[in-house]
Amino acid sequence: MEKPIIFAIDDDPQVLRAVVRDLRSRYRKEYRIISTDSANEALEELVDLKNKGEEVALFLSDQKMPEMLGVEFLEKAREIFPKSRRVLLTAYSDTDAAIKAINDVQLDYYLLKPWDPPEERLYPVIDDLLGDWLSQYRPNFKGLRVIGYQFSPLSHQIKDFLSANLFPYEWIDYEANEKATEFMEANKLTAKDLPIVVKEEGEVLVAPDLNAIAESLGLHPNPDSDTYDVAIIGAGPAGLAAAVYGGSEGLKTVLIEKKAPGGQAGTSSRIENYLGFPSGLSGKDLARRAITQATRFGIEFLSPQEVSEIEIKDQYKILHLKSGVSINARSVVITTGVNYRELQAPGISDFTGAGIYYGAATTEAANCKNGDVYIVGGGNSAGQGAMYLSQFARKVHILIRKDDLSSSMSQYLIDQIDGTPNIEVMGRTQIVSAHGDGRLQELVINHDGNEEKREARALFIFIGAKPYTEWVPSMVSRDQRGFVKTGRDLNVTEPSQAWSIERDPYLLETNVPGVFAAGDVRSGAMNRVASAVGEGTMAISFVHKYLGES
Repeated sequence: MEKPIIFAIDDDPQVLRAVVRDLRSRYRKEYRIISTDSANEALEELVDLKNKGEEVALFLSDQKMPEMLGVEFLEKAREIFPKSRRVLLTAYSDTDAAIKAINDVQLDYYLLKPWDPPEERLYPVIDDLLGDWLSQYRPNFKGLRVIGYQFSPLSHQIKDFLSANLFPYEWIDYEANEKATEFMEANKLTAKDLPIVVKEEGEVLVAPDLNAIAESLGLHPNPDSDTYDVAIIGAGPAGLAAAVYGGSEGLKTVLIEKKAPGGQAGTSSRIENYLGFPSGLSGKDLARRAITQATRFGIEFLSPQEVSEIEIKDQYKILHLKSGVSINARSVVITTGVNYRELQAPGISDFTGAGIYYGAATTEAANCKNGDVYIVGGGNSAGQGAMYLSQFARKVHILIRKDDLSSSMSQYLIDQIDGTPNIEVMGRTQIVSAHGDGRLQELVINHDGNEEKREARALFIFIGAKPYTEWVPSMVSRDQRGFVKTGRDLNVTEPSQAWSIERDPYLLETNVPGVFAAGDVRSGAMNRVASAVGEGTMAISFVHKYLGES
C-alpha cells in the first residue's frame, strides 16, 4: 500500500529545501514527502494523484507565490482532496490574510517563518494535524472490486464465491456509492452490464459467471495428471482432513470441490467447540488453514470443479468431471457433505439472493444494519448465524417449529442466545409467505396458530440436512434419506448391496470396494466439525489398507 502524502509548495527553492529536509527527518517512515516550487504544477499533479487513488494527508503552502497566493492554492487543493489538512506558511506581515483564510478556506493552521527549531515550532503542529487526519483516514482499497445492485442474485453469488474462496474484495453498491457511477461512466458501461468485477490491475469482467471469475483469478479447475492414488470429492472438514493426511502420508492425492473449501462449516461465523481453539474460529479461517496445510503436502486442489459420474473399471475408479475431463483413481473418498433443504413457501424462490439466503451469508450481514432479520432453523449453524447477525441487525428472530432450542442446539449456544438482548426465539412458528418489490420486504408468519405480517430486512434459512449425493452412482448404496451407507450399516448379502470381495467392508467403506464416505454425507454421521475431521483422517487409513490389498 502506498504511503499517504505530505505535499509542500514554496516558490523559494532555499525555503522549500529547508521545509522538505525537516519534513523528511520526522515523517518519511510513514509518509511520502512531495514538493514543488510551482503552484500550477502542483495542481496538475494533484489531479494525477487523485486518478491513481492516492491520498494527501497534509498540504504545507507558502502564502506569497507569483502564480497564485497560498490561500488560493489551498482552496483549489481542497476541491480535489477535501479531507486533507491545510497549513499556510507565512511572514509576520501576512498574518491577517492567514487569519482570514481560517474562515474562507477552512485553514487548519498557519506557521510563521522562520520555524526554527522545528522540534518546538513545526513538529508539534504537524503531529497534531496528522493525528487528526489519521483518525478519519480510510485507505483506498487495493484489490478486487465488485460493483452491482445490493439485491441482485448474481451480485450475491459473486460476493459469496469470492468470500468463500478467501479473496478480499470491496463491494460498491451501484445505487448508493458515487464511486460506482464515476467508474461506470469512465468505462462507458451501463446498468445493464452489472454486476462487474474489477481486478487490481484494472481488468474489467462484465456480468461474469463464477467459472470466468475463477479462471481469471488463477484458480485451478483442471487436473495436472490423469491417475491418482486417492480422489477426495468435497472440500468440507472431512475432505480437507483426508487431503491433509493423504498428502502427508505420500499418497498422490487430488481434492475436488465444486465451489470453495470449507463446505457448510465454512459459512459458520464462529465455531466455538472445536478442540484447540478456546476463543473459537470462523469456518473460513478453519478452511484457509486446512487448505494451506494440505497443499503444503503436495495435494492437487481442483476448484471450482464437479464430478458428474464415477465409472468402475477393473481396479480403477474413473471420475468424469463436468469440464469434460476424466481422471483415474485407485480409491475414492466421498465427502460432499449436505446442503440446506429448500424452504417451501410462496415467495421464497422469488427473493432467493435478494433478501433471502441459505446459510449464514455473512457477505450480506452489513446490509442488515438497524433492520429486523429472521432465521429459520434451530441447529448450531442457525445459532452461530444468529449470534453473528445480532452484531448488525436491530433484532434477530429465530423461528422454530418446536417449543424451544434444547433438543437441536448445543447448550453453549443456547446460553449465548439467552444472554443477547436483541435475539428473540419464537417457538411454534413457521413462514407462511414472503413479499416485496424486487427484494424481500415483508414476511407472513404463523406464530402459535396466528398469522401476522412482519417487516423483514432479510431471511436466513438453516433447515435440515439434504445430502449432496444426486451425482453418486446408483451402485453405491444409500439409506432412505439419500445418505451413503458404510461399514456395519451395509447388508452385503442383499442384491442391491452386492459385495465383490471376500473380506467385510471397512468401517467407512461403501458397498463398492475402494470407495469410502466420510463426514456429514455418511449415514449415521454425528454432524459435527470434529467428527467430520476424524472420519476424514480415518478414511485415509482405510485407503492405505485397501491399496495394500491390490
